[in-house]
Amino acid sequence: MAATTVDALVPDDARVEHHNAKIGAYNYHYLLANPPNGVTPVDTILLCHGWPDLSAAWRNQVPFLLSLNLRVIVPDMLGYGQTSAPHDFNEYSFKKLSAHMRELVEQVCGRNPRIILGGHDWGGAFVWRMAIWQSDIVSAVFSLNVPYTPALPVYVDTEQIVQRIPTFKYQLQLASPVAEQIIDKSPDRLRAFLNGIYGGKTPDGQFIFSAEHGINEENLDKGVGPAALMSQEWVDHYVREFSRSGFHGPTNWYRTRKPNFEEELELTKIPGGFKFQIPCMVVMGEKDIALPPKLADGMEKWFAGSLRKEVALGVGHWAMWEDPVAINKLIGQFIGSVLDEKVQGKL
Repeated sequence: MAATTVDALVPDDARVEHHNAKIGAYNYHYLLANPPNGVTPVDTILLCHGWPDLSAAWRNQVPFLLSLNLRVIVPDMLGYGQTSAPHDFNEYSFKKLSAHMRELVEQVCGRNPRIILGGHDWGGAFVWRMAIWQSDIVSAVFSLNVPYTPALPVYVDTEQIVQRIPTFKYQLQLASPVAEQIIDKSPDRLRAFLNGIYGGKTPDGQFIFSAEHGINEENLDKGVGPAALMSQEWVDHYVREFSRSGFHGPTNWYRTRKPNFEEELELTKIPGGFKFQIPCMVVMGEKDIALPPKLADGMEKWFAGSLRKEVALGVGHWAMWEDPVAINKLIGQFIGSVLDEKVQGKL
């Protein structure tokens, strides 16, 4: 019989170590997990979370990856948790963050390591770019819920993006000061938001977030039931971590369209456009409203190496929480295709 549950991390899990890395002016908090019993890692994987999340986003995947004898590095991304949260949104550009992540991995693994990259949500968008900016150290990359989009030669702002992709309208609110002001209003508001963004509902069955409008402050104030996608023990952890720096840093990720565009102009000068030469995988959520599977249509043209495209059935945006068994299977198959005999017998 197929497994229906996974071995997941719990808060303060002994299988992961908490570390801090000094990278330029910033502190990065990260989780480090090495194979048990002193086994030499067969490879290293770096996992990057999205909005609004933490390194704990990958709690369902870390033990599985350890079972493949991988070294797993999972940072709180810039703006989140115990990592620094600079006020200036220009500090959150993908090119700058790619350099940060390279330095973090080198502090753990030594100079010029080879790594597998995985990301979700903003972390998914980021890993595609890191695989470009730091291509010499990335051997494979996968993204959950976010397809690859190429660099553009002409600037397109969020309002123009929304005209083409209406399900991105929520990004207008998140890029403005409004969203962080709503969430950071009080500790109770923060807890209500986190319960709600992770599937909790109001007493009359309403959600507090929609792709069309973003955060619904009126629904937040009705009272929000417990999160459907994580335990209250994890909600408590998230509340503690987001209380450290608030939501200006996390929402800064939505303000980086212009700095990313400016840094990526050089990519548009590559004849025919940049094409990935390494194994890649994208997993879209069948029921993801903001990022439906159709957004991955046509991305094959940017991949000279192998591209695996998958749709996780029955799941929405939080694919790795909603069906961790299926997602771990897809990740395992992808890693198996990359590492081959190194993980034979483990999958």
